[in-house]
Amino acid sequence: MTTQKKLAVVALGGNAIMQKGEEGNIHQQFANTRKTLDAIMELIRRDYRLVITHGNGPQVGNLFLMVEATRDMVPEIPLGVCVADTQGQMGYMIQQSLQNRLIREGYDRQVMTLVTQVIVDRNDPSFQNPTKPIGPFYTKEEAEKIQQERGWKMVEDSGRGYRLVVASPIPQRILETDVVSMLLEQEVIVIAVGGGGIPVVIEPDGTYEGVEVVVDKDYASSVLARDLHADLFIVLTGVDKIAINFNTPNQKTFDQLTIAEALAYADQGHFPPGSMGPKVKAAIDFLQQGGKEVVITSLEKVGEALEGKNGTRIVR
Repeated sequence: MTTQKKLAVVALGGNAIMQKGEEGNIHQQFANTRKTLDAIMELIRRDYRLVITHGNGPQVGNLFLMVEATRDMVPEIPLGVCVADTQGQMGYMIQQSLQNRLIREGYDRQVMTLVTQVIVDRNDPSFQNPTKPIGPFYTKEEAEKIQQERGWKMVEDSGRGYRLVVASPIPQRILETDVVSMLLEQEVIVIAVGGGGIPVVIEPDGTYEGVEVVVDKDYASSVLARDLHADLFIVLTGVDKIAINFNTPNQKTFDQLTIAEALAYADQGHFPPGSMGPKVKAAIDFLQQGGKEVVITSLEKVGEALEGKNGTRIVR
């Protein structure tokens, strides 16, 4: 009897694929996608079964702006369908880029993008309190003009500029988890819950209906990792380690945090909701519900983090 290989769920940020300061054209996004594969290959070389998830904040935000700009010329596309569109687009970029990398390095593994739905509660209070930033960054003056002209809620996002915010309910479960499991049994590398998944609610007759919100990709990734009983949940971000007093003379980074320590620092406001907050909460949720190991680090430091030489581990 063969021992089943360990399973890792890796959450990529949408900003890794469309980076600040770039136009964000498809050639740049493909180039950035190829750069992210160094981190993915670290896990493949260690023979993990693998699920890749990704954010889509910049991509879905831009698509939403395109929809708004052309609403007088073409039929409007709902926000949930925009999430589905970007799942396909970004999944294609990751899938093809990874397939090509595997071919070049001599690996015989298949890659598949799965259009994924995530169930949310129609009574989630976030429907009345939009907080999830999407789309490009604006100056304060630009944001005030957009808010006045279009009625959108614009907020300052972690010192990086102003962005549109939309409702973001907590994910309850991923509809296609069993399908992901079947693919993993065949050692297919699965790309799932892109952009946090397409948000749906359950109707009284048991059917599903899309809703006009977005789901945080770190929370959705945590739920998927939990339900797949993943051995390792990796959250990739723009910093090597978790820090408190970030970007101040008193900044302090951590090699390891307990759940209790992470919760205490979160309560003190060290992990903003638009950046590190969801990542830390997703990690804690995964561990509290039976998860084994969480690492939060940058794309560049995954190899070192897997060897315990970098990154931040959150432990029980």
